[in-house]
Amino acid sequence: MSENQPEQPVLTDIEVGQELFRRTFPVDRALLVRYAGASGDFNPIHYNDRVAREVGLPGVIAHGMATMGLAAAAVEDWAGDPGAVVDYGVRFTRPVEVPDPGEAEVVVVGKAGAVDLAASSVRVDLTVTSGGTSVLAKAQALVQLR
Repeated sequence: MSENQPEQPVLTDIEVGQELFRRTFPVDRALLVRYAGASGDFNPIHYNDRVAREVGLPGVIAHGMATMGLAAAAVEDWAGDPGAVVDYGVRFTRPVEVPDPGEAEVVVVGKAGAVDLAASSVRVDLTVTSGGTSVLAKAQALVQLR
C-alpha cells in the first residue's frame, strides 16, 4: 500500500465481538444539497421543512441512501480498500433529522460479527445511530482481507 492509503487490518488479529472502528459524521443541509445533486434525488423532504412537516415528518431528513453511504464509507476506511467490501446491506429504521441551522451526527460503530479464516473475510456488524437512536438495522458488511 502507498503512504497515502491505510494498511488493511490483519484478519488473524480480529476476534468476534471486537470493536473495529467508531466514526462520527456531521450531516448538515449542505451535505443534503450535495447528495441531491449527485444522486438526482430532489425530493423536497430533504430540503424544505414545510413540505417535510406536511407529510408527517418532524422536519427535513437526510436521504436514507446518504446515511447508508456514510456507514459504508466507515467500513471502507477501516478496510483500507473500497474493493474489499464484497457485500453490504441495511434496513432503514428511522430518518436522520437535519436541523437548520446546525447539523446532525451519524455515529457508525463496526464490530466483528464473524471471522472466516478460510475465506479471508470478516463480517462487520454495524450500529448506526443519530441522536442516540438507531437509524439503520441489520447493517452488515462482508469484507475480504488479503
